Amino acid sequence: MNDNYHIFSDGRVERHNDTVRLVTEDDEKKYLPIENAEALYLHGQIDFNTRVVSFLDDHGVAMHVFGWNDYYSGSIMPERGQTSGQTVVEQVRAYDDETHRGKIAREIVEGSIHNMRANVTYYDNRDYDLGATLESFDRRRDEIQSVASVEEAMGVEASARRAYYAIFDQILSDGFVFGGRKYNPPNNKVNSLISFGNSLVYANIVSAIRATALDPTISYLHEPGERRYSLALDIADLFKPVLTDRVVFRLVNRGQLSDDDFDSEMNACLLTESGRETFSKEFEQTLDRTIEHPNLNRKVSYQYLLRVEAYKLKKHLLTGEPYEAFERWW
Repeated sequence: MNDNYHIFSDGRVERHNDTVRLVTEDDEKKYLPIENAEALYLHGQIDFNTRVVSFLDDHGVAMHVFGWNDYYSGSIMPERGQTSGQTVVEQVRAYDDETHRGKIAREIVEGSIHNMRANVTYYDNRDYDLGATLESFDRRRDEIQSVASVEEAMGVEASARRAYYAIFDQILSDGFVFGGRKYNPPNNKVNSLISFGNSLVYANIVSAIRATALDPTISYLHEPGERRYSLALDIADLFKPVLTDRVVFRLVNRGQLSDDDFDSEMNACLLTESGRETFSKEFEQTLDRTIEHPNLNRKVSYQYLLRVEAYKLKKHLLTGEPYEAFERWW
């Protein structure tokens, strides 16, 4: 799998000969081995021009831009690696078919609940008493089978996620009080970590979808809308527990983050550059981890699992093969 490159310094990204380089405000030059790149992540105040955009497009490299509040702002995507009118037609047909859309949405919610439950099970086996939360997940998974609409499915997922977030204060070490999910903007250190991590998950899935002929704006659980890749939101729900939340637990409980990694102002708590660097490094190491895949009969990286999920959905839409959403098996 190709690499992601995160740029935190302010400056300029430009094409230089046959590669890309960052020129910082201090005139320091850093070269990026673009032949190995999957995507660039711009976290600082970065200037770029059409010349570098064209060069990245030639090499199939995406550029994801993050705003001042750690949130994903948008992407400059290369031309699709694959295009298929048939795939898009089948995506739309499935969306327009209430029964078909509902089945896909329920499968995504069930997978999301399973993956949240897997995290809770891990800590329940380590001197925490989380049995009540595990039982609530079991009830939600039973409930999802009988919902009659996508809106009800989203309600079940939201209920499960509230129960999931309620145990974070037990799991996280002192000094990191959660108190429930708040964003736009995040109001404390834990919420800032989750918001930033979820943005990274979303951007990585946008890149993964690009490798298929799927249209990222046509989705099944989240309602398609303006200026967002709603299919990435669908798939992100499956991987947030495995990527964002496990990274948050590790960094906090290992003491790898301090107050200096956060900046509180105007009723918001945001990661500083050092905090974003620490999180991104751990996040990328997680993406690079490999696991034996039960169906592919080989080891694959966590990052590759994102692409596998997009291909599974595409295969379902084109062939009718049942879609089984990602559920952590290890």
